[in-house]
Amino acid sequence: MLYEKDSVPRQGISFVGSESSLNSERQERDGKIPPTVWQIGIMMFLINISFVMSYSVSGLYLKHVLSVSAISIGFLEGLCEIISNLMKLFSGMLSDYFRKRRSIMIIGYIFSVFSRPILAISDTFHLVFSARAMERLGNGIQASPREAIVADVAPRKRIGASYGLKRSLAYFGSLCGGVLGFVVMKFSDNNYQAVFALSTIPAFAAFLILLFCVKEPRRFDHPAITSGAPLPSPKLKPTFSFKNFKYLSPSFWLIMVVNAVFMAARMNETFLILRMNEGFQPDPMYAPFVMIVFNIGTTLSSYPIGLLGDKLDRMKILFIGIASLVIADVIMYSAMSRNTMYIGILFWGIQLGATQNVFVSLVAEKVPEDLRGTGLGIYWLINAISAFTADALAGFVAHHVSLNTVFASSGIIGVFALVILAFLLNVIHHTPKRRKPQF
Repeated sequence: MLYEKDSVPRQGISFVGSESSLNSERQERDGKIPPTVWQIGIMMFLINISFVMSYSVSGLYLKHVLSVSAISIGFLEGLCEIISNLMKLFSGMLSDYFRKRRSIMIIGYIFSVFSRPILAISDTFHLVFSARAMERLGNGIQASPREAIVADVAPRKRIGASYGLKRSLAYFGSLCGGVLGFVVMKFSDNNYQAVFALSTIPAFAAFLILLFCVKEPRRFDHPAITSGAPLPSPKLKPTFSFKNFKYLSPSFWLIMVVNAVFMAARMNETFLILRMNEGFQPDPMYAPFVMIVFNIGTTLSSYPIGLLGDKLDRMKILFIGIASLVIADVIMYSAMSRNTMYIGILFWGIQLGATQNVFVSLVAEKVPEDLRGTGLGIYWLINAISAFTADALAGFVAHHVSLNTVFASSGIIGVFALVILAFLLNVIHHTPKRRKPQF
């Protein structure tokens, strides 16, 4: 790895300290989920309320009020996700370099909060695009440092549970956002701008928690024991360089291959909303119910999956998560009633709660802790490319064939992801482990 000139090489590192202090650190690492994880979870609870309130009706606003085509909506969503995930890569690398995760998160939240009022006054496609791009830019800036902080402070044996708790709180916020979106639409006579304006309040509250409650971690507490690289000294400072990518373990890159194919099957939830609106629930007031059911699935699956991942084989759990996506596609493609469609949406939520938690936990385990932000940034970048592919394909299929056929194409790609995962499973399990530190 590249380090500043006054640094020492990565090889031959030892840690100095009394045996009692080392034992104390080990006990601390294996303890309870720390307050920082709870604070970040509550922040995500609030920001997701804000996001889903606006997001659950934005597709219908574009289609019914601004007369935007499905293919343009797919292009908008895909491009916004590329913006978000590109920033996740660079913000992760910068947080590794500066060791200032919280400061970068604050910059991201400023963009996210100020995008809400812009969306509230948007009356053209270009203004909506600007607001969505600004929101996704903010999300991208803060996401990798946020995920890295959780890995930095989480006890060694509680990484999966910590990510699961944070995500369950976030998904519960999304569920509440769907409920609030429905309530506002109902009592405002489908006033989209009212929903967009009120979504500013929880976003600002999340920003205040970050500003006054969340503290910068003093150090990176525990190593990624399963990574394929030696343990670094906490005092070493990596340079900001793409050449650092070669120090990520082979198992990390194999997992990213699976992630790339899987995410190409996971089109944006906007297409679920449009399909429900077109075939089963034409009143736009009920659009947030799609996100409510979707987030019931994510909320119920995320924390239990995190706990299971700390005790069982994460790769097998990942297989179940990807299989849930295929099941969801089959149900929604063949749905003949609104209730059947909701069952498919529930499975769509379960697969997200399962797979994202497992992928992020695996990244935290497989990369060296001094490159944790970089590894998470690469994960999000791959998500960006695949998400754009998925949304562009879904928009093309919906425009030229039908919205229902979108689920068939997603299911086929999902099956392909399962085949690749099954093929790589043994390869991933047989990658070399990191050398343990010499005391």
